[in-house]
Amino acid sequence: MQKMRARILQMGNPAAIEERRKKGQGSARSRIDYLLDKGSFTEMGLWVKPRATMFGMDKKEVPAEAVVTGFGTINGRPVALASADYTAMGGSGGEYHALKYIRIIDFAREQGMPLVNLVDSGGLRFQEGMDAMQTYGAIFRALGLASGVVPQIAVLLGPCLGGQGYMPVMQDFLIQAKTTGYLAIAGPAVIKDSVFEDIGLEELAGWKPQAIRAGNTHIVAEDEKDAIDRAKELLAFFPSNNREKPPRLASSDDPDRPAPELDTILPERLDRPWDMYRCIEKIVDNGHFVEIMKHFARNVIVGFARFSGRPVGIVASQPMVLGGALDVDSSDKSARFIRFCDLFNIPLVSLLDCPAMAIGSEQEWRGILRHGTKVLFAWANATVPLISVNIRKQNGGGYHCMLHRGMGADFSFAWPTATFFGTGSGPAAAIIYAREIREAPNPDELREQRMKDFEAYWGNPYRAGERGYVDDIIAPRDTRSMINRALDALANKTVNRTWKKYDNITL
Repeated sequence: MQKMRARILQMGNPAAIEERRKKGQGSARSRIDYLLDKGSFTEMGLWVKPRATMFGMDKKEVPAEAVVTGFGTINGRPVALASADYTAMGGSGGEYHALKYIRIIDFAREQGMPLVNLVDSGGLRFQEGMDAMQTYGAIFRALGLASGVVPQIAVLLGPCLGGQGYMPVMQDFLIQAKTTGYLAIAGPAVIKDSVFEDIGLEELAGWKPQAIRAGNTHIVAEDEKDAIDRAKELLAFFPSNNREKPPRLASSDDPDRPAPELDTILPERLDRPWDMYRCIEKIVDNGHFVEIMKHFARNVIVGFARFSGRPVGIVASQPMVLGGALDVDSSDKSARFIRFCDLFNIPLVSLLDCPAMAIGSEQEWRGILRHGTKVLFAWANATVPLISVNIRKQNGGGYHCMLHRGMGADFSFAWPTATFFGTGSGPAAAIIYAREIREAPNPDELREQRMKDFEAYWGNPYRAGERGYVDDIIAPRDTRSMINRALDALANKTVNRTWKKYDNITL
């Protein structure tokens, strides 16, 4: 038994393992050692091997069926995990390989453990045909059933091509190693053979196309050790499952620490951009912010931080990109992040400086209304503490998609610089005073005056304060303190809603 165990633990090909080590790539088991607390790993399914015998499979040796599964601890917290073994038939997925995945996914869901998936696989094992296809469908079902029950992180450390690519994308967060991670529904060879397109692996499946263009990758890591470190960092913000609150850590950062730099952070002119990252850095604990989807739809910023040790999700406009207007991609990015935080009891803070939804024929034809309503659904159905900070512009549909009292914010604060136009003063004046301007001796002069009248009425937070649309108008330097006080007040928030299966979100 010990000899048989030792052979399985050697994995697929010792020479291949050594070659990968020279390239900075770990083995399936060394990666687990790096991820977990020392000595905490318990393996499940060590002895599993393929049952297939056709197409030469009877002559193949595939230790542990090319995937190592089990459970252990990260900083003392239990986690379930799977680690594909590329040295065993390229980490390819056959029937029993898939059954091991299903077992560990179901185990994580039933035991309330986060699931970490270390991905490094050449795709489906073609020799096993429909046997593999059927069980891979069952993997996708298992992932869907576990979604919203336990947090799931996929760490892309090698290739993941073909239908197997659905797996990491179905999970909550995908971390991709720059140097070794590749993701695509079909590899270059299949594409060339099928649609006669000649494209390289990096251009098709590397971090740039996946993180910048496709929006599949949430975090880009420098190498595989950095990728695993980022997974551990991310897990520290999450509860183990949907019935727990996220872990609150001790914080040395004064919850009422003022940030006087914020009093002068905004440009004098309303039409000038400024960098929202500077604001986030000043208000969160120790300036530490873990951004999600940094390279995709950069006109909105989403990520995790702590306030007085509490994990919080941040959704913020980024005026440096498209003026902070929301478009199709940033709507998708925001909605999915909001829904994740709500699923796992993580409070949300929205920082608003949004001039509007992006407009024009391209956005209309791509479905800006359909995508924008995803954000509305996400906010409307959220039951976690919701806090909005109105910093500058709150216009049109963008105002609704960035959260306010009418959309369900528990607390809404405004800086003295906040404006509540509903729409730009130019379009407003042109419509409200259309006839008067048209008949005026000097239409341009009158239009300019009517724009100023509109701005004077709505271009400040005091009208919103009078009507109760904001709870307080605060000095920018006190933003951190007010958010912390609101979070304290909402610590035991409970919400009772009419029963429904789920909302019919505009997918």
